[in-house]
Amino acid sequence: MPKFILFDDARWQQLLPLTFTRPVAEIRLGILTIAQKWEQMLGARASYLTQPYLAEQYPLMRGEINCLINGGVCPDAALVKRIMNLKMGEALVQGDVLIAAFVGDKLPETLELSAFEVDSYTDEVLQVQHLWDIFALNGEALERDFALLTKGRRSKPISATNRVICPERIFIDDGARVECATLNATDGPIYIGSEAEVMEGCLVRGGLALCEHATLKMGAKIYGPTTIGPHCKVGGEVSNSVLLGYSNKAHDGFLGNSVLGEWCNLGADTNTSNLKNNYAEVKLWNYARQRFEKTGRQFCGLIMGDHSKCGINTMFNTGTVVGVAANIFGSGYPRNFIPSFAWGGPAGIEVHSLGMALGTAAQVFARRGLTLDAPMRSILEHVFDAENPDKTYTPQA
Repeated sequence: MPKFILFDDARWQQLLPLTFTRPVAEIRLGILTIAQKWEQMLGARASYLTQPYLAEQYPLMRGEINCLINGGVCPDAALVKRIMNLKMGEALVQGDVLIAAFVGDKLPETLELSAFEVDSYTDEVLQVQHLWDIFALNGEALERDFALLTKGRRSKPISATNRVICPERIFIDDGARVECATLNATDGPIYIGSEAEVMEGCLVRGGLALCEHATLKMGAKIYGPTTIGPHCKVGGEVSNSVLLGYSNKAHDGFLGNSVLGEWCNLGADTNTSNLKNNYAEVKLWNYARQRFEKTGRQFCGLIMGDHSKCGINTMFNTGTVVGVAANIFGSGYPRNFIPSFAWGGPAGIEVHSLGMALGTAAQVFARRGLTLDAPMRSILEHVFDAENPDKTYTPQA
C-alpha cells in the first residue's frame, strides 16, 4: 500500500486567507474536509505536502512508494480507480492540473507535468480553485458526502416532536438531539452529526450538514446548501454558507454565500450583504495579485480567515474578505478587504498586537478544553510577519 500525500499547488495562494493556516485539503466542503473524503474512499490515512511553515502542524509521511494527490480535488469512485491504476512515474492530469502521480521514496523537486508520463482524465472533476467555489460547490459535495457516510447505516429515529418533509433524505447520527424543529430535505439532504443539537423552533431547508458537536440555536433559519462545521454554534438566518469549524454566529443576523474559517465569532446582529444594490458582478480581494478581481458571481458575501472576530451590529459589504486574527468593530461599513491582525473598523484600522491576538486565541481554545500549542502559535506568528500589517492598505473595489 502506498503512502498517500495531499499536495498544495498554485491554488493555495488563490484560497488565502483560509489557507494561511491550513493546507488546501483541510478545507471543509459538504460534510467532510477534502482530506477526510480521500481517507474515507482510500481506506487509509493521508499526510500533507504543504507550505514549510505549516509542516509541523500538518506533517509529511512518505514511504518507499508514494501517491501524490492534489489537495484541491475531491474524490469519486471513478477517479480513485484511475489513480490506483497508475504505474510508477505516471501522472493523471486534466488540462494543466496535476491530479495525482505515483513516485518513489524520493519526492520530485517539482510537480511540473513534464516530470511525469502523463495520462489525461476527461471525466468531470469536483475541485476547489477559488474562494467562492467553497459555497458554490457545497451542494454537490454535500450530496456526495451524504451518500458516502450513510451507506449501509440507519439513521437514529426522528422524534415525533419535529415537522418533517422528505424523511428518507434525513440522517441523524448517534447522540444527536433534534426536537420541535421543521426539517425539509426536498432540495437537499440533511445530515445531523454525532452529539450535534437542533434546538426548538429551528427551520431547516436542506441541504444541511450540521457536523459533530455543532448547535443550531433556537429559531434559527437555515437555507441550503449550508455546512456548519464541528463545534460551531449558529443562530439567526444563514443561506448557502460554510463554517469550517469551531466558529460562532450564535445570534440574529444574516450570513449568506459566505465562508468562515475556524475560531471566528460574529457579534449579535452582524449582517452580511451578498448582493450588490445594482446587481453587478461581485469582486473579491485576491491575495496573490494584491487587487480586487471579478468572481463571475452575482451573490457573494463574507470570506473570513481563522481567529477573526467582529463586534455587535457589524455590517459587511458584498464581497468582503477578512484576513486572519482581525478584530472588527464600530459603526458603518468596514472596507471590502480587512488585512490580517487588523484592529478597528470604518473609523480606521491599526495593527492588532501579536501578543494580544495570541492571548485571545489561547483563551478561546481553553473554553473548548483545548490548548493553543506551539505549532499553531508558530503558524500565527508566521502569518503576522508575512502579512506585514504595518503597511497602509487602501484598496478600492
